[in-house]
Amino acid sequence: MEIIGIGTDIIEIERIAKVMAENHRFASRIFTRAELDYCRDKKNCYPHFAARFAAKEAVGKAIGRPLSWQDVEVVKGDWGKPEIKLHGEAKAAAEGCRVFVTISHSRDYATAVAVLALEN
Repeated sequence: MEIIGIGTDIIEIERIAKVMAENHRFASRIFTRAELDYCRDKKNCYPHFAARFAAKEAVGKAIGRPLSWQDVEVVKGDWGKPEIKLHGEAKAAAEGCRVFVTISHSRDYATAVAVLALEN
């Protein structure tokens, strides 16, 4: 596989919590129904929302252009490993490629790294 792009992002979890409390439409604009369901099922949902937000940003950076928030979805893969599912324009922009992602969060920050690689 040939690496085409790499993206990374870090965000303060409190920033996501604050914007979600102040703007009730934020979550439904940014996250897919499956992402909303997954995160809201957690005892403390904000680190999970922040990590998915960071992943969407990282994927956009790896692809090299802004993408619709809803077109980049973080799904739970084997063994709980996060995977990226692309839709619409994001899927077209990454045609012939595979996106790898890793996400993590601490008490205060969430981060993600995405790698775009050509599929052989």
